[in-house]
Amino acid sequence: MSLQQVTRRFGATQALDGLTLEARAGEVTCVLGPNGAGKTTAVEIAVGLQRADAGTVRVLGQDPWGADADHRARVGVMLQDGGLPQAVTPTTLLRHLARLWADPVDVAELVDRLELGDAARRPVRRLSGGQRQRVALAAALVGRPEVAFLDEPTAGLDPHARREVHRLVAGIARDGAAVVVTTHSFDEAERLADHVVVVVAGQVAERGRVPDICRRSGAGSLEDAYFVLTDGALR
Repeated sequence: MSLQQVTRRFGATQALDGLTLEARAGEVTCVLGPNGAGKTTAVEIAVGLQRADAGTVRVLGQDPWGADADHRARVGVMLQDGGLPQAVTPTTLLRHLARLWADPVDVAELVDRLELGDAARRPVRRLSGGQRQRVALAAALVGRPEVAFLDEPTAGLDPHARREVHRLVAGIARDGAAVVVTTHSFDEAERLADHVVVVVAGQVAERGRVPDICRRSGAGSLEDAYFVLTDGALR
C-alpha cells in the first residue's frame, strides 16, 4: 500500500498536504496524529471512498478509486463509523459476509476470540459501543484480507478486549497481510507497530520504528517523541 505526495482539500481546509505513507505486507503500520491531522482522510482515500486531488495512490497495485469487485474483495476496512446494519445479529451479519469471500475465517472462532458471547445473538442496535466496535472489526477481518485498514479499532474497549484485539491484528499481519491502524494510543502503537507514522497537518512529521523515532527526537518514549513532533507544529 502506497500513498505518494497525496493532497486533499475541503474548501479552505487542506486535509492532506503532500502526504506520503507506505505499509508493507506482513507488518503493522500504526498512524498517530492529533484530531484533524488527516488520518481518516488518508484511510478513506486508500480504500476508495474519497479521491485524492493530487498524488499517487496504490493498494495491491491498483488505484482504489473506482477499483473493481475483485480488488475490493482483497481489502478489509474498519472505519470510525462502521455503518453496521442495526436490525440483524452479529452472527447473522458475519455469516452473510463470510459467504462473500473465497476463504473466510471461521465465524464462530472469530466471535469467540472477540468475546462477543451472548451479544452475538442480539441485534446490533442493542449492543454497547464496545461490542459494536468488535463486530465492526470482525466484519473487516472475516474475509482474510490481504490489506486491512483499521481506524481506531480499540476505541471504547476495556483493557482485556483491547489485548485480544491486539493479538488478532498481530496475527493477521504474521499471516502476510499489510495492516494499517490509526490510533491515539501510544501503548497500542508500541505493542503493535512494526512501523509508526506521525501525521501532523496533513503531512508526515516522522516515520520509522519506535526506537528510531525516540532516538531521533531525543525522547525516552513514543509519547514524549509524539509531543516533541506535534507541539511545535500545532503552535
